[in-house]
Amino acid sequence: PNVSISELHYGPVRNSRISSQNLYIYIKSKKQTFTLPNLEPLGSIRRKKKQEKKMAALLDIPSSKRWLPLEANPDVMNQFLWGLGLPEDEAECFDVYGLDPELLEMVPKPVLAVLFLYPITSQSEEERLLQANEKKETSSKAYFMKQTVGNACGTIGLLHAVGNITSEIKLLEGSFMDRFLKTTATMDPLERAAFLENDTEMEVAHSVAATAGETEASDNADAHFICFACVDGELFELDGRKSRPISHGPSSPSSLLQDAAKVIQDMIRKNPDSHNFNVIAISKKAGGSS
Repeated sequence: PNVSISELHYGPVRNSRISSQNLYIYIKSKKQTFTLPNLEPLGSIRRKKKQEKKMAALLDIPSSKRWLPLEANPDVMNQFLWGLGLPEDEAECFDVYGLDPELLEMVPKPVLAVLFLYPITSQSEEERLLQANEKKETSSKAYFMKQTVGNACGTIGLLHAVGNITSEIKLLEGSFMDRFLKTTATMDPLERAAFLENDTEMEVAHSVAATAGETEASDNADAHFICFACVDGELFELDGRKSRPISHGPSSPSSLLQDAAKVIQDMIRKNPDSHNFNVIAISKKAGGSS
């Protein structure tokens, strides 16, 4: 049976995460160490620099529709996913408190997908445009959709995550997520984007989740969510603002988190003056379906 908007359940946001007020994350490379203080879940609503504000206004989003941004908060994302049809005993979102090996070991395993929030800067925009001009064949392996709705990157990141792990999890039959992925399975990335843009049920669900965070929601976003997933032994970066999935080489379910962390470290090195970064892992629950 179809699930109506009124049947989407969003319980109170649980305050069970480890406090990170005084936590420092050290992202090490051979030549330099980056210290990122005060990594509270920042969400995509915190404004950092005038230049980043300008870059956010220049996003090539063909639709005039804008949603409130989803906060980079595992509790909010859990309630969102569980309400849309991912059973609570199947998977859960967790903060990744650092990219050092010892901090990655703290993340519950196995990791199914990784979400990364980063600030939009002139450097990131330049790289995105360069990738868009590269003549490469689009992979048909990964479930991928374009972003046409402003500030929808959090929801699209979660759809990218769930859409590429359906062999590892069991969605609630007939739930919104189950119906959405089945309906869009044969669509191309732009058709999926149009389907999402016109889906009132998802828009309402996103709005509920966006206002459930710890910080006041604003549509003036200067940061962006992307997803990393392992598909057929290959690490893919799934970014709805890019023209296609970006392959980062071989990977495996057991090394997904470490492989994604290396790519994320490189992205942070390219933006040394920015500090609004956040990493969230979606991990399989013990006892879930396989």
